[in-house]
Amino acid sequence: MGLEEYKGVFIFAQQVDNEVSSIALELLGKARDLANDLDNKQVTAVLIGSEVVGLTDILAEYGADRVIVVDDPELKEYRTEPYAHALSSVINEFKPEIMLVGATAIGRDLGPRVSARVHTGLTADCTQLDIGDFPLVAVEGQEQRHKQLLMTRPAFGGNTIATIACPDYRPQMATVRPGVMQKAAPKKGAKAEVVDYNPGFTPNDCYVTIDKIVKEVSNVANIQDAKILVSGGRGVGSPENFKILEDLAACFKGGMVSCSRAVVDSGWKPKDMQVGQTGKTVRPHVYFAIGISGAIQHAAGMEESDIIIAINKDENAPIFDIADYGIVGDLNKIVPELTKKIKETA
Repeated sequence: MGLEEYKGVFIFAQQVDNEVSSIALELLGKARDLANDLDNKQVTAVLIGSEVVGLTDILAEYGADRVIVVDDPELKEYRTEPYAHALSSVINEFKPEIMLVGATAIGRDLGPRVSARVHTGLTADCTQLDIGDFPLVAVEGQEQRHKQLLMTRPAFGGNTIATIACPDYRPQMATVRPGVMQKAAPKKGAKAEVVDYNPGFTPNDCYVTIDKIVKEVSNVANIQDAKILVSGGRGVGSPENFKILEDLAACFKGGMVSCSRAVVDSGWKPKDMQVGQTGKTVRPHVYFAIGISGAIQHAAGMEESDIIIAINKDENAPIFDIADYGIVGDLNKIVPELTKKIKETA
């Protein structure tokens, strides 16, 4: 089968409890950008679950031209085997050129298994996707392929950034970190072509049985939803000293506190508050980086913020290289004074 038979950009539209996950809408926005750079501009969402056909409209509003629905009682809860069978069957039947999956707990389990079944490569945890030439720079004696999916991700523990392509196999598959891509503005009332497809499901030894589902209750707000983030690093000094960051965040409607990995590793704050390569990727309107050095692992999770304000006593801290505004000095003096001034002008 020739590579030219594979057309279109597909995304796995993750849903949990019959609610479309935010990552699916983010992937639709990016899929539209990629499709516009290709000859075939169709964007397809693959919706897998039980009694999920009612979710097709929201996928259409966020950019899906077509929704392939795999609906079966075996797919009510996520289980690796039936979901992998469903998605790999869709790929074999409809032959997408590009297949995007969210790098969620579900996607990180599903993506590699599906790529192995359809005999293609997978680039995991991508932070950037583009259409371009590969190799990036023409090499004498080596064919340069055009209109390839260029998949960029942190590598070697986040110490470098790698751009990877899959020129010889299809589909070109990637899992994409949540919070990195932007949702497109929804078009109310938009409709998509809905295709029902069921490859059939026969339980086998790989089908696990779910006896009980226990939902974790978290009291920590989702920092990815914040418009203003006040983030602290090891330089804050102590968990108690995060109080001054909380006071600053409280000055803004919807302001939240987040932190670096060093803070989580020290046991000062929970993992849910961590920004960075091994934490969450955020894109707030304003990001305060307070007492954070700005190593590449942290920058990977926040560098797309609209405005970055850094406060650090080390004038050579890498955070100042990506900050829009920087203040060199003692955060214990600067942050309370900043909070005071903001309150006075509110």
